[in-house]
Amino acid sequence: MEVLLAKSAGFCFGVKRAVDRVYELAQTSAKIYTYGPIIHNEEVVGDLEKKGVSVIETKEELRQIKEGVIVIRSHGVAKEIYDQIEQQGLECVDATCPFVKRIHNIVEKESANGKQILIIGNAGHPEVEGIMGWSSTPAMVAECAEEIEQIHCNPDQPVCIVSQTTFNYNKFQELVEIFEKKGYDISVVNTICNATEERQTEAKEIAAKVDAMIIIGGRHSSNTRKLYEICSRECADTYFIQTLDDLHLDLPKSVRLVGITAGASTPNKIIEEVQNYVRINF
Repeated sequence: MEVLLAKSAGFCFGVKRAVDRVYELAQTSAKIYTYGPIIHNEEVVGDLEKKGVSVIETKEELRQIKEGVIVIRSHGVAKEIYDQIEQQGLECVDATCPFVKRIHNIVEKESANGKQILIIGNAGHPEVEGIMGWSSTPAMVAECAEEIEQIHCNPDQPVCIVSQTTFNYNKFQELVEIFEKKGYDISVVNTICNATEERQTEAKEIAAKVDAMIIIGGRHSSNTRKLYEICSRECADTYFIQTLDDLHLDLPKSVRLVGITAGASTPNKIIEEVQNYVRINF
């Protein structure tokens, strides 16, 4: 059986940068905390915990910390978290992905200039929650056509539209087109990460030509779920796994070509394990 591995599979620039930084800090004598899991991958987070890195999830937990280093994860956080870290006199290491930080800057500037902010993305995702926290006025969020239809803005104020970095590009364009019909004065900034677009495009192309497709990534990873959705439309036999232990393939003998891709939070070690297993056992 032939295995076709996506060139873009695995850690993106922002995730690798953040994870490498935390591993470096874990070798120091300081107590290290990450605000939220550094990435959406339980294997990596578990390994860091063994090295003494703790995860805090809320502002209340942050208030209890008296000393140590707080690492801002690649997803970024709201401005108020930075302010709280500073007020408590804690050291802050900012590992926010530069592409996410760009959105923070856009939202902060445009909202200060009187624009209403509309974020295309998942309202419950930490990246989106962080982006919302940089708007001087309450930001609006929509993820689907139904939600975009329900958005009502002040017609006297312009609207600035940005996107979650891992959002599906084609879906983003569709939602913008729906919103444009409402007649508001809008400006659109495509803030989808180039690496995300490339990963999704490559995954779609591979899924369209293989007999089975394997998507590797954390179960809570937004970008991995989107890869699964994209590939499922192209290949009926698409599997979503977190590690090799989750892989239970029951492939017919007619399967000759298997595609593999992985989300931005998937370590190369796991990708290699899955790739080798499929090549040896099928």
